[in-house]
Amino acid sequence: MPNITTSKCVLVVGATSGIGKALALAILALPSQPTVIISGRRKARLDEILAQNASTAGGRLHALQMDVDVDAPAIAATVKQLLVAYPALDAVVFAAGIQRELVYTHPATVDTTAFLSELNTNYTAVVAFIHALLPHFLQQKRGLIVPITSGLALLPAVWIPGYSASKAALHSFAVSLAVQLRGTGVSFVDVMPPLVESELHDHEGTTAALSARWMPLAEFTALTMEGLAKERADTEPIELVIGNIQEWYNKWEAGKMGVVNMIASHRPARAE
Repeated sequence: MPNITTSKCVLVVGATSGIGKALALAILALPSQPTVIISGRRKARLDEILAQNASTAGGRLHALQMDVDVDAPAIAATVKQLLVAYPALDAVVFAAGIQRELVYTHPATVDTTAFLSELNTNYTAVVAFIHALLPHFLQQKRGLIVPITSGLALLPAVWIPGYSASKAALHSFAVSLAVQLRGTGVSFVDVMPPLVESELHDHEGTTAALSARWMPLAEFTALTMEGLAKERADTEPIELVIGNIQEWYNKWEAGKMGVVNMIASHRPARAE
């Protein structure tokens, strides 16, 4: 199955800061010299990353201004344009994400519009993007899809229920598609980070408190790139578990793939 070292053209969605930016630059530095497309909402950030890396990128770093918090038809149109410009695209990393505290002991403070935006950015827009990309990957019999979920896909942090639920949904969706697509050349690796150094928490004002116990971004990036470079059979679990999330995974998630396979084998026949 494809891995990040054999990918020729990689799109990183949400690459203007944090995990997305770090992974994009690490992929760019691979000896295999892939083309890397960074995407994000903030054009100034994209331009800055291009300028900072122009001398070393060798023309392999490109940018696409894109907001994923849109509807499925808009995403499909973006993917169509993307594939015209980059027909060799064979890998995508989904690193865009937002996180909001939702305090339901005071329901009036919960902004449902912001909640739906969080759900779309973290989950439904990713599903729409994968849906639009799959015909291309299936036609070329090759594709690597890397959602960045979270350890909170396994156990929720109760003060951020929307974020936790969206990551759990994306994880479940990725597992389901990975099983459906066995034998097609399209594979999934679900990266499950612990708390990692990033701008994700700035909006809620919790960065200072969380920074005392988060994993440094450089350490996370190195561990993730090591995992993404490994060969995987399409029958293996798709999770790439990072840091202290391994304890959670071992206790509550490991071994579930066998049950998933059993359920898949009992899919009911559809009536004609």
